[in-house]
Amino acid sequence: MNFILSAVLVLGAIALVSAVILYVCSKKFAVKEDPRLGQVVEVLPGANCGGCGFAGCSGLAGALVKAADAGSLEGLMCPVGGSEVMGKVADLLGMAIANTEAKVAVVRCNGTCELRQRIASYDGLRTCTAMHATGAGETGCGFGCLGCGDCVAACQFDAIHINEETGLPEVDEEKCTGCGACSKACPRNVIELRKKGPKGRRVYVRCVNKDKGAAAMKACKAACIGCGKCAKECKFEAITIANNLSYIDPDKCRMCKKCVEACPTHAIIAVNFPAPKPKPVVADKPEAVAASATETKTPQEQTITKEKEDKA
Repeated sequence: MNFILSAVLVLGAIALVSAVILYVCSKKFAVKEDPRLGQVVEVLPGANCGGCGFAGCSGLAGALVKAADAGSLEGLMCPVGGSEVMGKVADLLGMAIANTEAKVAVVRCNGTCELRQRIASYDGLRTCTAMHATGAGETGCGFGCLGCGDCVAACQFDAIHINEETGLPEVDEEKCTGCGACSKACPRNVIELRKKGPKGRRVYVRCVNKDKGAAAMKACKAACIGCGKCAKECKFEAITIANNLSYIDPDKCRMCKKCVEACPTHAIIAVNFPAPKPKPVVADKPEAVAASATETKTPQEQTITKEKEDKA
């Protein structure tokens, strides 16, 4: 009996000493968490997509709190929440934040099945990363979209899908949050985040082929050949030619669309612009008006009119 009682007392003493040690350690090494951190996390959308450049929303929240203490939130942005969420965060932290224009993913490849013919058959793991690692893929273009759908798998918002007819990914602008996950998943950097633009209008080069003109055209009929005609037409110095490829700077582009008309391979695309109105035919000379009126008459009416003129 005394043996059992002694054991209980010893265990009780050990437990008491351990509790005291743990209490002291918890007080001495306690990590104080800023209450604003939890509040910011609640405001953020919780997508944990990594589009902000941090591991998740908690990482962005920590960076925002530290930036607020430093006096500026510049450079920090939640692409999913956009300006609305960032405005709430700024109000919560008592900071001002500059308006950041929304971005959307664009697919810079127009190599459809018709324009870019298959020259090989790939029989390995059906992912863009694996196919890219083996070489040029199934077509002669070693720069364009591979069409396996790595971008589709990376998107958490169901905003991108592969068009079965063209074999290319298409972005749903209404669902796209501009998180950049699809861009990071593409091994060939075909997908780019660009400013959404006023009324969703954008002008960009839908090609990433860096081969010289003849080689690029041999691989894809819609490839940019780096001829420079678009750069010559642009009055705003928004277009640069590097590595046989044109690129339009969205910050300088005024969307006049002259480069679209100048491109001989139609590699430059204008998105969400209204359809051009047909130009009315204006006849300057009376002879042209008479000829136009004659053309609209039937052969029988033209014969009757000629007989009246002869009698007169």
